[in-house]
Amino acid sequence: MKNGEYDNTGLMSAYESAEKFAKSHYENFPVVSLFLPKYLRKHVAVVYQFARDADDLADEGLEKAEIRIQNLESYESQLKDCLHGKFANDFWMALKNTIDAYKLTPKYFSDLLSAFKQDVIKKRYENFDSVLDYCRRSANPVGRIILELFDIRDNESVEYSDAVCTALQLTNFYQDTAIDFQKNRIYIPQNEMLEFGVSENTFELKTGNGNFTRLLEFQVERTQELFNKGRKLVPRLPKQLRFQIRLTILGGEEILKKIKSTGYNVLNIRPKLSKIDYVKLFIKSTAFDGGFIQTNSKRK
Repeated sequence: MKNGEYDNTGLMSAYESAEKFAKSHYENFPVVSLFLPKYLRKHVAVVYQFARDADDLADEGLEKAEIRIQNLESYESQLKDCLHGKFANDFWMALKNTIDAYKLTPKYFSDLLSAFKQDVIKKRYENFDSVLDYCRRSANPVGRIILELFDIRDNESVEYSDAVCTALQLTNFYQDTAIDFQKNRIYIPQNEMLEFGVSENTFELKTGNGNFTRLLEFQVERTQELFNKGRKLVPRLPKQLRFQIRLTILGGEEILKKIKSTGYNVLNIRPKLSKIDYVKLFIKSTAFDGGFIQTNSKRK
């Protein structure tokens, strides 16, 4: 394989591997859904593999922080080479093919790596603006890339997509509060912890109290407001993507409901979706379309 040239056999193999990778790494929601157009699944999968591999470099294993940073910088170097037509392996060739075919914005991939590197070294967030800045790079680029794959690039759609992605990232923070604290990370803003009278000792002892409950309730309500805003994206989407995003939003909101149902006891109970939940959400997502916005407006 020469630099800048595509080897069709290697390209096909890389896309097949990416789809298998994505299907084996379900989290709250399926990444490569049968409801996405078939021609796009491999492209969504290779983007997902890029993000997941980078996230694993930042968060998996027992390596020291400096080693993780080195690994991410090496990964970033491979991305830069890829964008210039130099491929370390067939995966990078497939990613470049996807970027070129759909005119994806390269900065979104760099933003993701910036957030992953930040995760290695930054363990506390002084205020909500700093959390939002992290979400802007850790979550929002994924939604923007998906929109670009469908050639949706208008400002309003991007704004609503950012709201959905930020809400999903925040939901994951609250869902994984205890897990993150084991890694010495707290994503709840320090100034808000102070305002609600919550110290890090509460996280360490896992002794929720009224102050912690009110703090989490505030976080959840603010996140729901972002989901409310993000719902405006759904009617702007083509049918197949509309279903996928609606299902994703409903799934995120269901996690928030589960957090609430536990009395916001995220220090001891990690809420997650069951198989029955998936079925219910699937039915709910297919049962209505225009009513999606009206249903949610009751929460405002």
